[in-house]
Amino acid sequence: QLRFAESGGGLVQPGESLRLLCTVSGDTLADDAMGWFRQAPGKEPEGVACISGGGGTVNYGDSVKGRFFISRGNGGFPVYLQMDDLKPEDSAVYYCAPEICDPHRGNFYDSLLMPGYWGQGTQVIVSS
Repeated sequence: QLRFAESGGGLVQPGESLRLLCTVSGDTLADDAMGWFRQAPGKEPEGVACISGGGGTVNYGDSVKGRFFISRGNGGFPVYLQMDDLKPEDSAVYYCAPEICDPHRGNFYDSLLMPGYWGQGTQVIVSS
């Protein structure tokens, strides 16, 4: 059974950085696009970052452009999300999942942003 594990979240102050990791068990998915999305309390899931199977194409949600950077390791995993200059509005549970976005067009498939379906997520809290 395909299962993802996210890690690296925590409590940080505004302006600080975190790096999230996504690993997979059950398949390699090296050729699949991967994405990160998040859900804050009381809000709808939001696509954050998308990367192509080969890692050569990336795209980001408007709210994180220039601050978040997605990459993937050799063989396709882990998938990383480097988050810089964090803001309180970045506080959310972050999830990774396959094929939830088109890295070339820059869009996310909202119906596939299902918190808890792919993995348990990792919580990020940005607060002073």
